[in-house]
Amino acid sequence: MRFATVTALTFLGLLAITFFIGRIVPIDPVVAVVGDRASQEVYLATREALGLDRPLLVQFAIYVRDVVTGDLGTSLTTGRPVVEDLKRFFPATFEMATLGILIGVSLGVPMGVTAAARAGSWIDQVIRVLGLLGYAVPAFWMGLVALAVFYAGLGWVGGPGRIDIFYDGVVPTVTGLLTVDALIAGDWQIFRNAVSHLVLPSAILGFFSLAYIARMTRSFMLDQLGQEFVTTARVKGVSPRAVIWKHAFYPIRVQLVTVIGLSYAVLLEGSVMVEIVFSWPGIGNYLTTALLRADMNAVLGATILIGTVFIVINRLSDVLYRVFDPRSR
Repeated sequence: MRFATVTALTFLGLLAITFFIGRIVPIDPVVAVVGDRASQEVYLATREALGLDRPLLVQFAIYVRDVVTGDLGTSLTTGRPVVEDLKRFFPATFEMATLGILIGVSLGVPMGVTAAARAGSWIDQVIRVLGLLGYAVPAFWMGLVALAVFYAGLGWVGGPGRIDIFYDGVVPTVTGLLTVDALIAGDWQIFRNAVSHLVLPSAILGFFSLAYIARMTRSFMLDQLGQEFVTTARVKGVSPRAVIWKHAFYPIRVQLVTVIGLSYAVLLEGSVMVEIVFSWPGIGNYLTTALLRADMNAVLGATILIGTVFIVINRLSDVLYRVFDPRSR
């Protein structure tokens, strides 16, 4: 009960923030609909139709009702309901970010553990340099270089976009995840083509998440390797591998759940530059276009979706926290 209450209150706070942001930005939603050359009568009629003549609290109540019922308004950019746009664009980001976090976790955690176990060695120094590069190198520059080398130069991967244009629309949309839909349809040619387009932007996202995860894993492990119980295990003759993975790594799982969860959430909402460089039709690209065109319905709808993703991931992290650490139950 408490879990559901906290989640509901957090979501209500998200709606309040997005609602008031939509009211304080210097963009008149009525002008965005009717244009700046509309007559005063048309302007006032549209303002009344949008409910902007009502008290602010009444507007907020209507806003909450609309969001809860799935009505986020119509996008001025695409002319479609914002909900339909989000269903269309978010799966692309989800697909890319999910593969990116899998790459980041599968490489970042072992790298962080290795760096801590061999602190001060050349291996540790190389991993730390890679971590610094993940913080210092701009995403758009890495994306352009990766396209130039692996697509234009070597031809190992597909180019910009989710799929070659002559395959677009061939596979029926079931989940919105192109690779999954291709598998459902049993079309291996389209699946391979989709993977060839997906692997490079996901690898770049994976590198940035890898840098953060490896750095945090190394920090957690160094703290654990200095604990007395680890020293006692070594004195008793426990194998180095068991000391590292059983005695030192086991307690940091809870901390890593939080780190990985936050990294995943950041990839889902912060992949704007990668999406722009790779012409990836995801939520970041959609949000950027909406901002440039002052499409507030689309901006607020995408913001609500991103905020909801953060809430869900944080709630799941809390659940996993209790699973890995019975003391917190």
